[in-house]
Amino acid sequence: MTTRQRLDPAERRERLLEVGARMFAARPYDDVRMEDVAERAGVSRALLYRYFPGKRDLFAGVYRQAADQLLAATRLEPGAPLEQQLAAGLDAHLDYFEAHRNTVLAANRTLAGDPVIQAVISDELAELRARLLDAGQFDGAARELVSAALMSWLVFVRTLCVDWLTYRAYAREHLREVCVGACLGALRAAAGSGRAD
Repeated sequence: MTTRQRLDPAERRERLLEVGARMFAARPYDDVRMEDVAERAGVSRALLYRYFPGKRDLFAGVYRQAADQLLAATRLEPGAPLEQQLAAGLDAHLDYFEAHRNTVLAANRTLAGDPVIQAVISDELAELRARLLDAGQFDGAARELVSAALMSWLVFVRTLCVDWLTYRAYAREHLREVCVGACLGALRAAAGSGRAD
């Protein structure tokens, strides 16, 4: 049993999220038990349930925190080469996906129908789309088509990454190359034909 420490509520919540993140990364979702999280965090089950009423709530907190950290790590700069920024952003995501395979698979498979988890994913995708639009400095009629193409690309990347994590049928470098190439191709086509007729 871990030694219990006195922490203020914000520190305690952060500690519970850290422990939860490690456990969800190490084990499939269904194998993570709340009593194990409480024990590793050095708290009673009652205290854990006060912060997170159920395992899905804890997982949602972990996943929200991860999405926020990934967004912080993938800032895009207008005017900088988009291909380099795409590759760097993908690398940050793929690093996380590899280190937290079970977490990503749980969010996209086990909890695919959970509205809270899907809201986290949707919020992250919307923010990434807005950043890509701003970094590419798209405007006018082309912006709407580019916006739709970017959202489709982000869903494509998410689907492809889940497939890669599940089956490991191709190398990470190939995954990255396909994702960057698909985005650049879609952007070229959308930006060139985004005129209202």
